[in-house]
Amino acid sequence: MRLAVAAALTLVLAAASASAAMPERRLPPDEIRSLPKVAGGAGTSGAAGLQTTVLSGDPTKAGPYTIALSAPAHTRIAAHRHRDDRASVVVSGEWFFGYGAVADDAKVKALTPGGFYTEPAGDPHFAQTRDKPAVVYISGFGPTDSVYQAAPKP
Repeated sequence: MRLAVAAALTLVLAAASASAAMPERRLPPDEIRSLPKVAGGAGTSGAAGLQTTVLSGDPTKAGPYTIALSAPAHTRIAAHRHRDDRASVVVSGEWFFGYGAVADDAKVKALTPGGFYTEPAGDPHFAQTRDKPAVVYISGFGPTDSVYQAAPKP
């Protein structure tokens, strides 16, 4: 799992080296659980039930950031994209992630703790949980956003 976390943060650290230094921060799990959580949050899809915790940086401003995204069981996130490149690691639960302009259950891949994926800038993607909730750490270089794909015409 440590290798997956290191890989996820490579993108952010590379971006940080090109800009202002990233501040030191150490957060054991109990301190992460005590940080403020917001419904939705910058760079998330805004789907019902999602909670975001900012672990580092500020996703609404230029610079590196890392957020923790908590999704309850049976959450569906429609196809959307972000302006920034992002890298993610599944911390707990089961996260089903797919690429494409339309959410399609046949295109998701199950990712469990230690699983890694990328969200290339402008590349539409979607996600869901099934019977288990999930926590995912997402890192990028802000400002970030979320833009839903237009619904396909019948």
